[in-house]
Amino acid sequence: MITGELKNKIDKIWDTIWTGGISSPTSVIEQITYLMFMKLLDDNEIKKEGNASALGIQYKSKIFKEGNFAIDDEGNMSIPYDELRWHNFKNYEPTLMFETVRTYVFPFIKTVNGEGKDTAFSRFMTDAVFLIPTAKVLAVCVDTLSEIDMSNKDIMGDIYEYCLGKMSAAGKLGQFRSPRHIVDMMVQLVKPTIKDTILDPAMGTAGFLLGCAKYISTHYEKELFNKENRKHYNSTMFSGFDTDPSMLRIGAMNMLLHSVEEPTIARQDSLSDDNEVRDYYSLILANPPFKGSVFEEDISKDILAISKTKKTELLFLALFIKSLKIGGRCACIVPDGVLFGSSKAHQSIRKELIENNRLQAVISMPSGVFKPYAGVSTAVLVFTKDPSGTDDVWFYDMKADGFSLDDKRSEVAENDIPDIIERYNNLESEKDRKRTEQSFFVPKQEIVDNDYDLSINKYKKVEYVPVEYPPTSEIMAKLRELEKEISSSMDELEKML
Repeated sequence: MITGELKNKIDKIWDTIWTGGISSPTSVIEQITYLMFMKLLDDNEIKKEGNASALGIQYKSKIFKEGNFAIDDEGNMSIPYDELRWHNFKNYEPTLMFETVRTYVFPFIKTVNGEGKDTAFSRFMTDAVFLIPTAKVLAVCVDTLSEIDMSNKDIMGDIYEYCLGKMSAAGKLGQFRSPRHIVDMMVQLVKPTIKDTILDPAMGTAGFLLGCAKYISTHYEKELFNKENRKHYNSTMFSGFDTDPSMLRIGAMNMLLHSVEEPTIARQDSLSDDNEVRDYYSLILANPPFKGSVFEEDISKDILAISKTKKTELLFLALFIKSLKIGGRCACIVPDGVLFGSSKAHQSIRKELIENNRLQAVISMPSGVFKPYAGVSTAVLVFTKDPSGTDDVWFYDMKADGFSLDDKRSEVAENDIPDIIERYNNLESEKDRKRTEQSFFVPKQEIVDNDYDLSINKYKKVEYVPVEYPPTSEIMAKLRELEKEISSSMDELEKML
């Protein structure tokens, strides 16, 4: 999420592009992300050059190469690669900057990582169009973006989310980004490994995939020097699907900026028969659409076999189960209704999780986690595809996530997330916790006896502390005394008047 000064800068860029004549909010968002991508490409290269210099080694950029970048095969229109870099063209006078970016830089970024190959990035950048109308508009945008610190790992996704909110599109179809701190929590619960094959079938701007990439690059830094491991990381490790081409384009940009060169990213309805991959992935992290329904005839039959419904939140749960290989793990966000809904479809998906998979954790989250875009109460489910079924389920009642639970979402001291991670990683010490505490275990049979209800309030016990009140006669006597005091004060006031 973005706040304060950064929000003001994005507002300024938005208003500048809008005033310049681009009336489509979607087009405004796309132009902002293209400019950010240009800056981030250069920022990343500057960091790599700095690291190489500190180590006393020579660095050769794979992006900004030696020589010239040519627009056509004949090389009639070419420019030195160095002039395509943000830190150089941002200092040009507006007219030259505009011509350089429009004629050379934008065509150049469409070729990054392509080199004639059919990659996710090259596919989704093919139809990209540069629409900034004038040199003055571009100059204001470049100057403002140059002032923004883009060092955090998913700033493109954060800004995209904020821009969606400005056009009142966030949450319209239940598709709003998961807050980064929630993504990081879920990643730390499932602990991705260098050998995992990871999927987000409702990927949006690729926040979960980026979270896993960050975790793996941090915890398996040495292993990534291995040629086979690096090849897997760059290509076969990460898969993501979505139906929104703008999100897919940003997701592909994000992955490339984080050194994942050829992920499997595709425009696809994950619930349809077009998605044929089953029993394959070892890890799924997702925040699928919370509301809306789909045409039943478009839904894959094997998904309907688990839960016959048109509700997307239930269908995606069935898809996760079908997509995982035996032993595969999943951490996903679901609306609270999934936990206690009484329909046959709700009960059947919960039964499937309990009886034919190993449900490990239900983490109940407060309703403000997705504000300002939605106030729905949610939970995180963590499970493993294990035909032997569930033993005990660990429940945690998250009361705070480090931010206020109103629309402002300001940082606060109260934060249960470190405690959740600590307790989940030491579940043996959780066995003796009482139902009155913030976390506790519930045996499978008790859940079965309650129609597979997974809402924490079904099992949590409230400890009532008796309060001693004085006798009624004593209270009445006190009230009489107060009445006399008030009457006396009124008399005194009246005399003064």
